[in-house]
Amino acid sequence: MASIKDVAGQAGVSVATVSRVLNDHPSVSADARARVLAAVESLGYRRNAVARSLRTDQTHTLGLVISDVMNPYFTELARSVEEEARALGYSVIIGNADERPDLQDHHVRNLLDRRIDGLLVSPTDGGSPLMLDAVRAGTPMVFVDRWIPGVEVPVVRADGLAAVRDLVAHLHGLGHRRLAIIAGPAATTTGQERVTAFREALHAYGLDLPEVYIGQGDFQAASGRRVTEGFLDLPEPPEVVFATDNLMALGALDAIRARGLRVPEDIALAAFDDIPWFVHTDPPITAIAQPTGELGRAAVRALVDRIEGRTPESVTLPARLVVRRSCGEPAEPPASPEPPPAQSPAVRSPVRRSQP
Repeated sequence: MASIKDVAGQAGVSVATVSRVLNDHPSVSADARARVLAAVESLGYRRNAVARSLRTDQTHTLGLVISDVMNPYFTELARSVEEEARALGYSVIIGNADERPDLQDHHVRNLLDRRIDGLLVSPTDGGSPLMLDAVRAGTPMVFVDRWIPGVEVPVVRADGLAAVRDLVAHLHGLGHRRLAIIAGPAATTTGQERVTAFREALHAYGLDLPEVYIGQGDFQAASGRRVTEGFLDLPEPPEVVFATDNLMALGALDAIRARGLRVPEDIALAAFDDIPWFVHTDPPITAIAQPTGELGRAAVRALVDRIEGRTPESVTLPARLVVRRSCGEPAEPPASPEPPPAQSPAVRSPVRRSQP
């Protein structure tokens, strides 16, 4: 691999001149600049990013720790993060926590050791000492989708509260009264928030959320199957299962089909976190959609602001309800009775008088 000395030798200039050209310094003649760039192209020279980072104390690299790379929501989030970071001149190193706090901290530690400029995290739990230490040490950090309460870090998230209310209104309008929920891990902020929003929305319609209709999942499909099987074993099963995550919704659908039941004829199904797969299930699944791509882009912009010395604020974007067929079709209004056919006026025959 060519070195900066090789470039300098071929261009007939000093190493310092090559460095100035590569850093776009104005104090280089047009002729010297042209010779250096030609030598760079000819030799296939690549700058040593590690050496440059030692000089500038910046690597132009961001770390992203996501909760589960197999979840399509986080896959889309990671893609939008990488695209926005690249547009702003940064690269991204991704770590998959697999919903495990220990693995999350492993990735955070490795990323910090690599001297990243800033860190994006969707925390798997509410109290990682390693992340708290990193924040106190001044590491630029932004929480995306989930957050750690009480930690002074900007949060970029979606507000699903209004969408949950819209979902409950939709279900109530379809005549459903026994509604159950598959919750996410209690240690996550989203897991707690979605159950609270669901309960409050039911209360507005005078409906309760019994404990037997609250199942504890872990944002994985297997837990969705397990919890739904428990619901179906109840003496009075729910009329609707609301899974607070897309993978748990797919697990719930598997459990329902395994019992020979039909959606929505026997039991309705809805989900939080819309994904493209839901259009292709049978039936397509009603879901709350988050603006995933914009969340990722906004998180990168907030983090770069922190890295560059600005003070970004938290960002909350709205989620929305996407209605499909998995909860039932609204009843068609009764047809108006057709008026009886108009009767033609009676035609009276002329009366013939008998002649005297």
